[in-house]
Amino acid sequence: MFRIMVMEDTIRIPPDKLGGAIKKAAREQVKVKYENLIDEELGYVIYVVDVDVDPVGRILPGDGSTYHRVKFRLLTFYPELHEIVEGEVVEVTDFGAFIRIGPEDALVHVSQIMDDFITYDEKQGVLSGKETHRRICKGDHVRARVIAVSFPRGGVSGKIGLTMRQPYLGKFEWISEEIKKEISQ
Repeated sequence: MFRIMVMEDTIRIPPDKLGGAIKKAAREQVKVKYENLIDEELGYVIYVVDVDVDPVGRILPGDGSTYHRVKFRLLTFYPELHEIVEGEVVEVTDFGAFIRIGPEDALVHVSQIMDDFITYDEKQGVLSGKETHRRICKGDHVRARVIAVSFPRGGVSGKIGLTMRQPYLGKFEWISEEIKKEISQ
């Protein structure tokens, strides 16, 4: 889920940035500190939307920088358990498919793609169902449910796990087939 977070912090404006526009310098410092940050509370920080800076700062002894209170808004992506997401298949492997959701790639393990025995064709990069003959490959658009979220700790990258084994999830063509089947009954 994308969201706008309102934050407050104290930022350091180095001496070489003094004399210019303080708002521009403050924005640069907030961007350096927060953009591309992955945090358990904030999620994936994508963009600093705007910054309001207190023009009166503090100077600490032995440091030529000024320290200013800032209030700012961040655009973040925070995947939540059981959330329904849509995305594009960006990679298919023998163990599953990676789906681009927001700024991150999530994994749909092969066991979570469909209720069928699945084979992997390495040459074509396709996962196929034995009984249903449904196929999933790079470029397909899918709908899935978030079933696992972990944020990075100690240099280990975070992970997002998805499932498509529930009604009205999977490739959009599969969902359309399910809806038509329901209507005709």
